[in-house]
Amino acid sequence: MFWRYAAILLISVLTGCASTGDWSSDVPTRQDPRAANAKRVNLKNQSVSDLYAPSSNLWIRIRDGFEMEPMNTPLEIEQVRWLSARPDYVHRSMARSSRYLFYIVQEVNARKMPTEIALLPFVESAFVTHAKSSAKAMGLWQFMPATGKDFQLTQNVFRDERRDVLQSTDAALDYLQRLHKQFGSWDLALAAYNWGAGNVSKAQKRNLAAGLPTNYLSLKMPNETRNYVPKLMAYRQIVLDPKAYGIVLPDLENHPYFVAVDVGSDIDVALVIELSEIPEDEFHSLNPSFNKPVILSNANQQILLPFGHAEVFQENLKKYTKPLSSWTAVQVTKTESVEQAAKTLGVDADTLRAVNGIPKSMRIRAGSTVLVPKTNQRPGDISVALAENGSLNLDKSAPKNCAKGAKCAVAKTGKGAAKGNSSANNAATQHKSASTGLAKSAKNGSSNASSSTPKTSASKGASKIQ
Repeated sequence: MFWRYAAILLISVLTGCASTGDWSSDVPTRQDPRAANAKRVNLKNQSVSDLYAPSSNLWIRIRDGFEMEPMNTPLEIEQVRWLSARPDYVHRSMARSSRYLFYIVQEVNARKMPTEIALLPFVESAFVTHAKSSAKAMGLWQFMPATGKDFQLTQNVFRDERRDVLQSTDAALDYLQRLHKQFGSWDLALAAYNWGAGNVSKAQKRNLAAGLPTNYLSLKMPNETRNYVPKLMAYRQIVLDPKAYGIVLPDLENHPYFVAVDVGSDIDVALVIELSEIPEDEFHSLNPSFNKPVILSNANQQILLPFGHAEVFQENLKKYTKPLSSWTAVQVTKTESVEQAAKTLGVDADTLRAVNGIPKSMRIRAGSTVLVPKTNQRPGDISVALAENGSLNLDKSAPKNCAKGAKCAVAKTGKGAAKGNSSANNAATQHKSASTGLAKSAKNGSSNASSSTPKTSASKGASKIQ
């Protein structure tokens, strides 16, 4: 069969007290330590429709978990005023959060962290999963490439787990817990998440040398970091008492929005969308980490589907008898132009360029992994080696007037997997939040279109988001 009856990774099944809405797992998790700790259901003998979920208000659960003390400083008051003066912006962000907040709150509660932390993506990305800063930070939690690698977030031609909802949330909470252990307070941990642990430590040492306090409010720091915790506290205030600020929060049930389905065989993104009967933009909002039109079984991935559509996908998949994937991957053995590589591989040059995102006038470097249509000569799923390590590296083509045999400079560039490794110490100095560079979001709530909003002192240097 093309699809093994693996597990549906569910953020579901009430196992605790109904009054708390505590959801947890009593089934062993995946061998992959990065996999979320959540209930698993076997597609072969269980049905998604059999699951029960509570319907109490998620906002109440979030408020009940607040532990951080408001600062009540002019900066916090300024941030509250800025948000309350823009109810449409706040509502769009809140509406986007409805897909992800239940899962994030679950993970925050499981780690016994204050639920204010679950609101941090409002500050980082406004819950735009495709958010990309000018400093190349990505996703809901805005991981920089090096920091992502430090937290084992895969970045290659097939996927960027800095945008993966499950993996990036797990990594961000790991990071924040590490910082909290290091600094002993959540406001300093948050400052370090934004500015870097090394910078916070140096600022504390300077204050100690001067006989000054070393708490958040006493440290000298960039304006963005100075406003970072006040901005989070502003969202806290709005969630705590939205009516006081003229904000209407969207209704959020204390219920999983999505179900995570394990990938048992390579399957085309278009086919998943078809079989689950959801809009394309909904799929990509839940699965922003996929870089290619095929999802790989050997990448140990999950597909997130809206809770009500997982059963639809399950039933339609049982009836589907055609091949699940129309793409495979190969490794290029020599550096050559797209046209030369296409001829060697027996594929259409325009298709090769388009599916792999190769700009014109660029050559494919030897050792690169490229996606090509699957054929009888190239059957089967993409290998583990390529799924985990595939990279696409490009060279600029040699100038046309470069004489044969002459030494002509050719600039090199890399596209695909991030290169190099950095230590865990670097992770504390390389994270840049979307408050330094937010990606563009839709005017009407979509995560892919662009628009703009006024800058605040907390978003200096940011790309604009709405």
